Amino acid sequence: MTETTAPLLDVRGVTLQYKTSEHRITATYRVDFQVFRSDRFILLGPSGCGKSTLLKAVGGYLNPVEGEIRLKGMPVTRPGPDRMMVFQEFDQLLPWKTVKENVLFALVSSGKLSGKAAQEKALEYIHKVNLTKFADSFPHTLSGGMKQRVAIARGMAMEPDVLLMDEPFAALDALTRRKMQDELLQLWDDTHFTVLFVTHSIAEAITIGSRILLMSPHPGQVKAELNSLPRSTTHGDAARELERKIHALLFAEPVESHDEFHA
Repeated sequence: MTETTAPLLDVRGVTLQYKTSEHRITATYRVDFQVFRSDRFILLGPSGCGKSTLLKAVGGYLNPVEGEIRLKGMPVTRPGPDRMMVFQEFDQLLPWKTVKENVLFALVSSGKLSGKAAQEKALEYIHKVNLTKFADSFPHTLSGGMKQRVAIARGMAMEPDVLLMDEPFAALDALTRRKMQDELLQLWDDTHFTVLFVTHSIAEAITIGSRILLMSPHPGQVKAELNSLPRSTTHGDAARELERKIHALLFAEPVESHDEFHA
C-alpha cells in the first residue's frame, strides 16, 4: 500500500467497555473503519451506540479491550497533539483567557510553537474562523456559535493529523447550527483538514460528510458505510433520497447481539 493510499487512521475490530458502579458496559463491538487524509468522516448512529466513546478511544483517552487503533501506522495508546478534540459543551474554553490566549495556550503548552511564531499561528486560525475582531474578547462575551469557532480555531491551529469533533453543534439553535456547518465546510475547502465527526443527525451527516459510517444501537456495531458522497447531495431531492436511504439502513433489523459482553 503506497503512502497516498494508506489510511491515516485505521480502526480494527475495536471493542470498547466502561464500568458503572454495578456493571461493565460494552459501548462498541468489533468496529472497523479507515479514515484517509482529507476525509470528512462521520460516525452516525442513535444515542448510546458508542460514537462518543469511540471518538475518545481515537483520542487516546480509552484503550480497547479488543482490537486496535492506529494513526499513521502507529498504535494509539495515549492522547497527543496529532489528535485535537472539539466537544459539544461551550465551557471548553478557559474563561480567564481571551480568544487569542485560548488558542495560544494550546500551541505553547504543547511545545509546538512559542513566541512570535505562536502568536502568528493563533491569529491566522482566528482569522480563518472569522473572529479577528474578537481576538481580545473573553469567552463570556461571546455567543455559543462564536465559542465553538474559538474551539475549532484552537484545535486547527495545532494542525493535527485528525480533528475529532463530538457533536460540536448540537447545543446550538437550528439557524446557528446550519451556519456553523457551512463555515466548517468553507474552512475545509481552505485547508482540506481531516475530520472525524460524531453526530446523531442524519441531515448534519449528509451536509458535512464525504463518508458516513452507520452504527447500530448499543452495543455499537457497523451497519453500513457510505463513501464518496458529493456535496451536491446536501440540498433538494438528492438529499432527501439519501436521507431516506440512511434512515432505512439505520432502522433495519438489528445486527446480532453479543450478550457475553454485557457482564
